[in-house]
Amino acid sequence: MRIPYPLGKLPAEHLARLLARCAPSDERVVLGPGVGRDAAVISFGDHYLVAKTDPITFASDEIGWYAVHVNANDVACTGAMVRWFLATLLLPEAHTGAALVDAIFDQIAGACAELGVALVGGHTEITHGLDHPIVVGCMLGEVAPGRLVRPDGARPGDALLVTKGIAVEGTAIIAREKNSGLAGLDGFFLERCREFLHDPGISVVRDAAVATAAGEVHAMHDPTEGGLATGLWELAEAAGVGLEVDEAAIPVLPETQVLCAQLALDPLGLIASGALLLAVAPEGATAILAALEEAGIAAARIGRVVERERGVLLRSATGERPLPCFERDEITRLFE
Repeated sequence: MRIPYPLGKLPAEHLARLLARCAPSDERVVLGPGVGRDAAVISFGDHYLVAKTDPITFASDEIGWYAVHVNANDVACTGAMVRWFLATLLLPEAHTGAALVDAIFDQIAGACAELGVALVGGHTEITHGLDHPIVVGCMLGEVAPGRLVRPDGARPGDALLVTKGIAVEGTAIIAREKNSGLAGLDGFFLERCREFLHDPGISVVRDAAVATAAGEVHAMHDPTEGGLATGLWELAEAAGVGLEVDEAAIPVLPETQVLCAQLALDPLGLIASGALLLAVAPEGATAILAALEEAGIAAARIGRVVERERGVLLRSATGERPLPCFERDEITRLFE
């Protein structure tokens, strides 16, 4: 009997095989599909078009707002400016009324206004077999060829930085969607966790803009499903490098620590939008950290890029061990 895949992303090995069958032959494709590649880049001569699509499936509260920002993040990670958004709304047949549709459209419009993005199209339907709304977003942006930051650009010697801390999105989703299992936690504390969606916020668009203006950034990645650990593995895989990560330097947010302890989750594998992972030229790391701090964005240096042969390692006071791999995001265990 074949065992079905669990909730979450396809296994990376299977995805890599599928994508290998679909290698683009169009010479204008600057960056095509691949593991650790979250946006496509297409040449239009003196500028590049950057395209990203991603669904929102775990969250239902403020789902339209999520859809805009999650897709914008991956476009921003190429150094591009976000410009245009399309949304497909799939709505449950037994639970959809005018108020639900209005709320989702208001969320999308509000998030687009925050980022200066134009909503330019999409599709809306009431769909059989759903018990909650799903929004599939597509964000488009543009960047000058000389400003492109490639996901495979990390190189040995680079410093690894991360902004804000982990896990912003996972903490917000748990507090908003999974009240059962959180008994005994203070109401003010849970409200603070819910507001992580906006403060410190799941957007890294500003983080990316500040960092690229301040120094030489070789790669950026938005760690989403599978958390920071998966983001680090994807960054290493995309560039063909190894990593040494200082466990004590990883900024796990105190609220995340409390929720993960309550629910027996590992924060390293918890969906982590809101943190921006960067590989930067070592001589520029201090200036980039200072620029982020001046902009009011917390950031930390958590390790360095090494040769691929070293592997992807987590260093602690007791020695080195392989960085954990998460076949699925920790949050999926709460939705089974």
